[in-house]
Amino acid sequence: MAAERGSAFLLKIGDGSATPTYATVAGLKTTQLSINGNAVEITNKGSGGWRELLSGAGVRSVSVAASGIFTGSSAETQVRGLALTGTLQSCQLSFESGERMQGQFLVTRLEYAGDFNGERNYTLALESSGEVVAL
Repeated sequence: MAAERGSAFLLKIGDGSATPTYATVAGLKTTQLSINGNAVEITNKGSGGWRELLSGAGVRSVSVAASGIFTGSSAETQVRGLALTGTLQSCQLSFESGERMQGQFLVTRLEYAGDFNGERNYTLALESSGEVVAL
């Protein structure tokens, strides 16, 4: 697998329509993706002392964390609105290889910070709701 640039790892947010059009959330400098799975252990006396896990069971989720410089883009404004209302929205993550992931996400954290003589920064966190699919 070839190395990929972090600048090509993009967070895109849907416009809310039935067939969403996605806009890139501008100003992001860092983006992080975590795929989480909770295992269901089924170890018993017949396991021979080895742990056994049940395939396909448990809860899976995708978490996204990102931070960047506030640019005032419409996608940033939309993220703020979603954070205030607690509304789920279709989001897409795209990578330099052309690989994409898509699902419903909830903005669980949005923070703004800025120094007197510097730029305004923001940090956000999203959590998946339902299935996240690779496209």
